[in-house]
Amino acid sequence: MLKHLLLSAALAATALPAFAEEKTEFRVAWSIYVGWMPWGYLEDSGIMDKWAEKYGIDVEIVQINDYVESINQYTAGSFDGVSATNMDALSIPAGGGVDTTALIVGDYSNGNDAVILKGEGGLADLAGKPVNLVELSVSHYLLARGLDSVGLSEADLDGVINTSDADMIAAYQTDDVQAVVTWNPLVSSILEEPGATKLYDSADIPGEIIDVMWVNTQTLADNPAFGKAMAGAWYELMELMAAGDEGALTAMAEASGTDLAGYKAQLASTEMFYAPADAVTFTSDAALKDTMVNVAEFLFDKGILGEGAPSADFVGTAYPDGSTTGDPNNVKLRYDVTYMQMAAEGGL
Repeated sequence: MLKHLLLSAALAATALPAFAEEKTEFRVAWSIYVGWMPWGYLEDSGIMDKWAEKYGIDVEIVQINDYVESINQYTAGSFDGVSATNMDALSIPAGGGVDTTALIVGDYSNGNDAVILKGEGGLADLAGKPVNLVELSVSHYLLARGLDSVGLSEADLDGVINTSDADMIAAYQTDDVQAVVTWNPLVSSILEEPGATKLYDSADIPGEIIDVMWVNTQTLADNPAFGKAMAGAWYELMELMAAGDEGALTAMAEASGTDLAGYKAQLASTEMFYAPADAVTFTSDAALKDTMVNVAEFLFDKGILGEGAPSADFVGTAYPDGSTTGDPNNVKLRYDVTYMQMAAEGGL
């Protein structure tokens, strides 16, 4: 499925103008996930409107029910930004030729993504069983890392069954499904089912599944007010969340289909960067480069690192210190701490 998305992304990229025009109206997409619920709250609470007005622009934050579709729509140019993981940003927009920048590195999954077996057992018991997941997403990556930890590979399974996140809970409740890999709040819901057993989760690979608000690089370069308004709104809410604001937390909990206690439990398995300085430190750490190399190798092995990618180095990724991994002549993914640093310094 994602090969078709990548092809459409590549076609969309070739149709984009070399230079985006200055503009005052922006649209960003997000989907349900514990670390991205703040985007919905920013839209509903008026915080985003307040910051956008400060910079003389308008920002619309749109919820998309299907995660992969949200990235595909961003890649095709329907949105100026999208919430996505590091891996999915590399494979779909960047791999499809759309130059994309990390505006806000919000968190990394520290237990929110999980491999779940129906019944008792361990990772080794996945051998010979089908596994349902969003194919070629971070769930697929987590499964591969888990299988490798017990000396297995995908070839030892009875196949991987592509299942939309919107359909995952219903699929798990059918007799045919034996194991799933997914993310919160779906993980929490599925683990409430009788006999559900968590085998492996993202806490076993801390710092590798990173949740980011990505934006079009040229759009950001031409419209710094967009970056300032987005960062200002985000970190105002991060202060509220860090202080335990129950009004904001309850609203986000309800929007994600749980209650306050349930949302707090999900946050407990999320390494949120409430302070912008912490996000800057994480994004500037050399460990990020190793993670992105591992991710690129996984994507290349699966054949989804761009159409006809000759190696895992096909797409270049740039970092705050000016270094790159992958092809320095084909940089399409960029980690930039500019606006997070502005927030840290009180410059917004």
